[in-house]
Amino acid sequence: MAEDFARAVEDGLKLGKRIYMGKDRTVQPPKPLPLMERSMHFYLPSAPMVYAVISDPRIVDNPDIPSYQPHVHGRLDPPALIPLQMNGVNLDVDCYGDSAFVQVSGIWRVHCVMRSRSCDCRIAVPMGDEGSILGVEIDLPAKSYSTELIGVEESKGIQNIARPEDGQFLKPHIFTLTIPKIDGGTYISMKLHWSQKLSYNDGKFTLTVPFNFPELVTPAIRQIPKKERIQLNVNSGIASGIVYQAVSHPFQESKRDGGHIGLLYEANVMTWSHTDLSFSYGVSSGNIFGGALLQSPSLYDIDQRDMFCICLFPGSQQGKKVFRKEVIFVVDISSSMQGRSLVSTKNAINTALSKLSPEDSFNIIAFSDETFLYCTSMVLASEESIEKASEWMSKEHSEGNGTNMLIPLQKAVEMLSNTPGSIPMVFLVTDGTVEDERKICEWMDKRIKNGGSLCPRIHTLGIGKFCNHHFLRMLAMLSRGEYGVACDLDTIDSQMQKLFSKGLSTVLANITIDAFDDHEQIEVYSSCIPDLSSESPLTICGRCQGSFPDTLKAKGILGDLSSVIIDLKIEKAMDISLDKISARQQIDLLTSQAWFSENKQLEEKVAKLSLRTCNISEYTRMILLEKGKIERYTDTTGARKISKKGDACKLLDSAEPKKILLQILTVGFGDLLATAENICPGSEEEILPEVAEMLNKATSNCCGRLCRHCCCLCCIRCCSKMSNQSSILLTQLCGAVACVGCSQLCALCCPQEGLNHPIYIFTESLASLA
Repeated sequence: MAEDFARAVEDGLKLGKRIYMGKDRTVQPPKPLPLMERSMHFYLPSAPMVYAVISDPRIVDNPDIPSYQPHVHGRLDPPALIPLQMNGVNLDVDCYGDSAFVQVSGIWRVHCVMRSRSCDCRIAVPMGDEGSILGVEIDLPAKSYSTELIGVEESKGIQNIARPEDGQFLKPHIFTLTIPKIDGGTYISMKLHWSQKLSYNDGKFTLTVPFNFPELVTPAIRQIPKKERIQLNVNSGIASGIVYQAVSHPFQESKRDGGHIGLLYEANVMTWSHTDLSFSYGVSSGNIFGGALLQSPSLYDIDQRDMFCICLFPGSQQGKKVFRKEVIFVVDISSSMQGRSLVSTKNAINTALSKLSPEDSFNIIAFSDETFLYCTSMVLASEESIEKASEWMSKEHSEGNGTNMLIPLQKAVEMLSNTPGSIPMVFLVTDGTVEDERKICEWMDKRIKNGGSLCPRIHTLGIGKFCNHHFLRMLAMLSRGEYGVACDLDTIDSQMQKLFSKGLSTVLANITIDAFDDHEQIEVYSSCIPDLSSESPLTICGRCQGSFPDTLKAKGILGDLSSVIIDLKIEKAMDISLDKISARQQIDLLTSQAWFSENKQLEEKVAKLSLRTCNISEYTRMILLEKGKIERYTDTTGARKISKKGDACKLLDSAEPKKILLQILTVGFGDLLATAENICPGSEEEILPEVAEMLNKATSNCCGRLCRHCCCLCCIRCCSKMSNQSSILLTQLCGAVACVGCSQLCALCCPQEGLNHPIYIFTESLASLA
């Protein structure tokens, strides 16, 4: 999808050269890159952007200065995307602890379409690390649009079929949304909302917000100054005394109060920002430290229990003894992993092995239908053994078509059952779903409860959209491990490196909070508290019924296996919404628990939290609301009437907005069929789920008459593997029973396959027989 988007933008830049901007134009028409310098990433948005979706090139022209345009025949399929010019932009960022909430307000203009014509406009929102879209608001002269979350059951009443172009994630960090039919010359006022994480390294938080606008979005009349504004507010939460550095823009302090700081950048510019917003501040300390924030719920909160958020910071680790590590890499090598996925995985494992100390030990287990062990016992991480392991991984193993995950996990945990003086770890990497996932979690839960002081940590990484990410998160949570995701093949290496670095840099293990054991009215969102890594702080959120304890102490085991107790200072959260901060973490953790326990009450709880905080979830769907505006004016008697030309009028929202259902934006609970068929991550599905559902509903009657165990989706998959001769024979048989309705639906679903495809031959023959 990202490659298609990039090609559409490249086509749009070529179309943009047709637009005449007048003699005083100082900005040159956009030029496509030379062939040797072209890159898909160059054409992807590096800041919030809006594009005109052009299917008919004849409508491309300056809405203010019509010019002679050579006649163009035909239509563009797929459509081209012309980046729209931006006339103003504001960026507001609120940072709370390790979370940032971003709002971009801007004005774009459809500068490339005739006034008498209209086009769809596509919004692209690139987000930072672990970005999550919260909402989009669009204001037009005659209409307004906004996104909203609704329940899954409510979404079934919406008639339209969700199309990818209406709204989807182009890449895991780029959200796109299409607004239909906007007239040429229209100014589009827009607000974009999302949340993201701050990265942490060596005692410093770093915020990076995509804010690098290309030259081509600058309005043609360059001499007119344009206003650019950035407001940055930081509330460090537990830490006090912010020392900031590495600022990307010339900010001025507008506020400073202990752990609170406000920065403002405002200027009239000739061209928009060419630099991402970057900001760093330090919270380092010599020792591990932490604290707790407490807050009462708002009046609109369904859950009226008090909220708390406990943060632990690793501090400076110089000179401190680290845990000796026993590490086993459990890697999926089934057919679907072959290619880029497996190559990236092997490279990341080689890098992780190089970070082990000589006193550490490791092993590698590869699995598909069978299980392959690098060695029958743990091996010391010497240079020679690491080199041999690298050679072993580079060899071709007899990969199978199955994914048998339980056996290699059991072997790994058995190998790590007797590792005194070290912290045992298993890194599980897979791209598939298996049927016994709940059985694996139940086995792990029992193993942890019956284990010793340092039970094996299962760190999981899911590749692509076909694996069950909620199972992997649950498995990691039960074992105090970490969970990572690489939905995009380009991010496999970086996400694996991040997971390995986090897991291998544990500084505090077996963490417990004393008050949690004695206080039955305290609910912690995570069933097991994960270990503290030097790569990131640890956040523990939950709810409390009644009075919260006056004192809190965190206990854990250090790298030298000594125990430590950390006093946690309790503070009232001021100017900060704990519900807003913990929403994303709470939704993810509770969704995994709801999947594991098959608890409908937990599902409803997640849905309500999702609707209240605007965070997408598995139990809600996003829709686009279209509200028309009615022109009215008020006469001398106070009665409102429909306005006439020349009367003073007021725009009022119409009563019933139109609802457009967007595609499912979450990762889902895995795909057993795709795993069984060994479909590689990144491959496009032949038929979208929404289309398949429509087919099954529309053709249930005709299929039932032919065979009670048949469905059109199965027929399509079967026909796609037939030869031309077989399809002709089947055509003659089906022609006798005149299954014309089914054939027409098949033809509608597979036009892109080409005139020579068996399905096309099959459906066209049936239509002629009819």
